[in-house]
Amino acid sequence: MAVRFLHTSDWHLGQYFYGHSRQYEHEQFLVWLLDQIKLKQPDALLISGDIFDVINPASSAQRQLYQFLADAQHLAPQMQTLMIAGNHDSGYRIEQVEPLLEKQNAKAVGVLRQTAEHQLDLERLIIPIYDQKQNVVAWCVALPFLRSAEITGFNEETHNSQSAIAYIHKQLIAIAQSRKTADQALILMSHAHMQGGETSDSERPIIIGNEEALSTSLFDDAIDYVALGHLHKPQKVGQDNIRYSGSPIPLSFSEVNYKHQVVEVTIDPTKHDDSRFKFEALHIPRSVQLHKIKGELNDVFQQLKALASGEIEDIEQREYVDIEYHTNTPPQPNLRQQFEDALPQNRYRLVRISRQYLNAGEQEQKLSHISLEPPTPEKLFQQIWEKQGYANDDEVFKDFQSLIHEAQKRIENEFDV
Repeated sequence: MAVRFLHTSDWHLGQYFYGHSRQYEHEQFLVWLLDQIKLKQPDALLISGDIFDVINPASSAQRQLYQFLADAQHLAPQMQTLMIAGNHDSGYRIEQVEPLLEKQNAKAVGVLRQTAEHQLDLERLIIPIYDQKQNVVAWCVALPFLRSAEITGFNEETHNSQSAIAYIHKQLIAIAQSRKTADQALILMSHAHMQGGETSDSERPIIIGNEEALSTSLFDDAIDYVALGHLHKPQKVGQDNIRYSGSPIPLSFSEVNYKHQVVEVTIDPTKHDDSRFKFEALHIPRSVQLHKIKGELNDVFQQLKALASGEIEDIEQREYVDIEYHTNTPPQPNLRQQFEDALPQNRYRLVRISRQYLNAGEQEQKLSHISLEPPTPEKLFQQIWEKQGYANDDEVFKDFQSLIHEAQKRIENEFDV
């Protein structure tokens, strides 16, 4: 029995881009996705984490998600929506509305929980997927973002993060294999940084302590498809059936050229050749354009004036502009206003200006940024560390990241009270 599902991830609902709301862009994506669901009528929709941009999302962002789930259930009543928490999400928050999700044929797995015997409760992470006749056509191992404090110290095989992650994957796959039959597919959904994955500058680091990115060797050959989240570029990792679907909208200017997509996957477990799988990238139309302008000052002004004109009334629909100008001289005091004047009126949002220059006697280029984006704790720590005169130290930075994750964990635990 074949199973057909849509794989998406990293929605980051509620994100602010240099102080500007992305609500309109997310609305356009969700309308497009609902059209695909109505047309395709899949068995399942998989959302591989980072549903929200922050652990305490605004009510408007939560409303977007739950309205989407209600609309999807109306358009495709048989479709299940399965989602996991990413490193940006509060796992407890997305689980605590379980009664609401059940009415919308949806399920969220946010955290790993313990049994009464103080062991990891892995059974609840394995979810059946049904076809329109209510036959089980696949099993999905729904594995949320794994935080070290949640998965270590249960037995001798979980003494550190890497050993615990290997143990959890091994146990989960064994349980899932014991449930499935030969005509049922096995899917694993995970939010993780895999070795060989291509990153952008908008992804929050999730490798903590001395741990490295995860290896695809964790995924047993019995797994038909691995639906990954975290990296924003759509990409395969080693094999056709191990994929990041990527984010639906560009979350930084480094993602301007990404071909954002949702992956439609069809698996027929009864076949044993290449025809077993069918993958189709459903390309997401971009509702708001991003422009990266680079070059000498004269060239920058020419590029700005050459941009399309025509007023866009709604500010949330105006296009984003990032300027990087190259010069050896200090910036003029009214340079930003000159850039603004060169842009066609009421169509663009100039969100970042940076200067690239070559200091006399130095052989390397340096960047100076004027940005409206608030600094992350990691960036603030790095700036303070360097101002104190200390050299870059990867081990110190990793330890700080570990502290950040522990703080996030404590905040999330408050929602479970």
